[in-house]
Amino acid sequence: MILETLDCRGQRCPLPVIALARRLPELPVGATLRVLADDPAAASDIPAWCRMRGQHYAGSPEPHAFDVRRES
Repeated sequence: MILETLDCRGQRCPLPVIALARRLPELPVGATLRVLADDPAAASDIPAWCRMRGQHYAGSPEPHAFDVRRES
């Protein structure tokens, strides 16, 4: 279930990942945050951030959308 959408379109690296890192801890464990980001680096940066932070990268359901589920 998508709890919230974080619109980072128009922002360049590393701003979408910084916004994700700030917002995700405010959501309950198990919630999914959809990050909208059109910076080409987001396609690799967001999954990498999830691996480093122990969060679940749930995929990209559409272009420029990245779902992250809070695990802890």
